[in-house]
Amino acid sequence: MPSLAATNSREAAPRGAAGPVPGAAEWRAGEADQLTRWIRLQSPTALRHAAALRPFRRDEFGSGPEAPSDGHLEAANALTGDLRRNVLAMSREIARASAAAARAPDRAALARLLASREAMLGWVRRAEDIWGFYLELFGQRQSRFGPMLLACDRIALDCYQYVYTGIGRAKPVPSPAPFCYMETGLGPATWRRGIAMAKLERRPNPFPLIQLPHHRLVNPWTLGAVLHESGHNLQSDLGLWKAVPLAIAQRLLEAGLSPAIAKVWARWHQETWADLVAVLLGGPEIVASLMDVTARSARNTQRFDPAGVHPTPWLRIPINIELLRRMGFEERARGFKQAWDRLYPPPPPGSIPRAVLDSFPRACELAVDVIAFQPFPQLGGRSLAGSVRFEARDQGLVEEAARRLAESRDPGIVPAIFLVGAARHAVDRRWAPPGTVAGNFYRALVRR
Repeated sequence: MPSLAATNSREAAPRGAAGPVPGAAEWRAGEADQLTRWIRLQSPTALRHAAALRPFRRDEFGSGPEAPSDGHLEAANALTGDLRRNVLAMSREIARASAAAARAPDRAALARLLASREAMLGWVRRAEDIWGFYLELFGQRQSRFGPMLLACDRIALDCYQYVYTGIGRAKPVPSPAPFCYMETGLGPATWRRGIAMAKLERRPNPFPLIQLPHHRLVNPWTLGAVLHESGHNLQSDLGLWKAVPLAIAQRLLEAGLSPAIAKVWARWHQETWADLVAVLLGGPEIVASLMDVTARSARNTQRFDPAGVHPTPWLRIPINIELLRRMGFEERARGFKQAWDRLYPPPPPGSIPRAVLDSFPRACELAVDVIAFQPFPQLGGRSLAGSVRFEARDQGLVEEAARRLAESRDPGIVPAIFLVGAARHAVDRRWAPPGTVAGNFYRALVRR
């Protein structure tokens, strides 16, 4: 018969156990082994973290023209360079701390290792957020949207080239050029060069970013947005961000308008400047593209926002119509006004302040004159319209290019900024199905 002690030992063993139950000393040895293994793994893990946050390579996102340029890659790598250096420094600190803890795993050594890990993970998170942002941004260029985004890049670059070669004196050339990317959402947007971005951990954005929703890309006649968003970046890069609102306010006050009205128009300067430079670059069809943005229900289009930076949408089209008139496109200006008046009745009382409505004709005339026709030192003593002006001969180029796009022929040497208007002209007049025009639009720009 087995002894009572042996019986009790067998009964205490867990069912299915392979051997005797280890004692307390054996458990402590197992814990020590596990801790040692964990400590030893921290150094290679940290080093791999650091190595993974490498700079982007030139050939990483394709080798075609749609790939990000060397300048864009260098700017992104420079932005994350200090973060990578901090991650590398912390990985070396973890290597030292884990080696010390492996030799003598006392409380102080383990605490140092844990503190080093926490610090490094903070740097890793910040670096990965920025690295991941650019990884997604540049990675779009390897998708089927790459050619579309390349076409938009070329339009934005054309905007810069037209303005910078037209101003009265040489200025430092901004670099890198604007970079377009696709984002789901209602409308386009832009982030200016040098502005702190939440997606970049509040670091300055190294090059202009133009965000375009998918529905704009598939309908290129709505891409007047690229000219508009490029206008925001041009105003900033030219140093006109502060000069323009001050000039508008001064002119309106000198004309006897109230300080409250001057403040409203000064607050609207960013969007008004971007609208007007887009029309000066692309011509009348850009106003039609702007109608795609502003034409919503009367309740929303005629609602005044006392803190808004956009002009009230119902007034925004007339501001651009005033510029068309000043540019010499009287007939097109009348056509847009008639269309806009048919879309909307007069606003109901209370939707727009009476003072804004009563002063609008004069204030609009003055604001357009300041933005488009007043000389600025930042433009080398020229006006915006004197630096770049769309004329009747340019409209002839747009219409010829529209016919060629509709007929699936090469539009020729027409500037990229004119092709948005050409696509619009072709689909407005139903010269070809929209899909044909869209395909030919992108084909023409990608081949350049």
